[in-house]
Amino acid sequence: MKFKVDENLPIEVAEVLQQAGYDAATIYDQNMVGEADENIASVCQLEKRTIVTLDTDFADIRAYLPEEYFGIIVMRLRQQDKLYVLDIVKRWIKVLSEETLIGHLWIVDEKQIRIRS
Repeated sequence: MKFKVDENLPIEVAEVLQQAGYDAATIYDQNMVGEADENIASVCQLEKRTIVTLDTDFADIRAYLPEEYFGIIVMRLRQQDKLYVLDIVKRWIKVLSEETLIGHLWIVDEKQIRIRS
């Protein structure tokens, strides 16, 4: 599984994913800081990567049809400090072996993961 971590998340999210055995790159790694969401989405499609973001625009299934992507994870958190975000990421990593990402939108909050296809 391959991930792209959006610029609105700590780069350590990629490190946590890598430590769990996943291929994870950041927007910073590819000099895509400030790129439009549409461009990021297109690159993720080409690279067969799941986008991980705090940007709720990616949760709009009219603009980003889940079945066209290798996964979209939108984190909707009350707090967005680094340690809090990393803690939530570590929680949903455990679910990756049980649920599919390809063709799905995951909305992650503190209590649950809602999965839409």
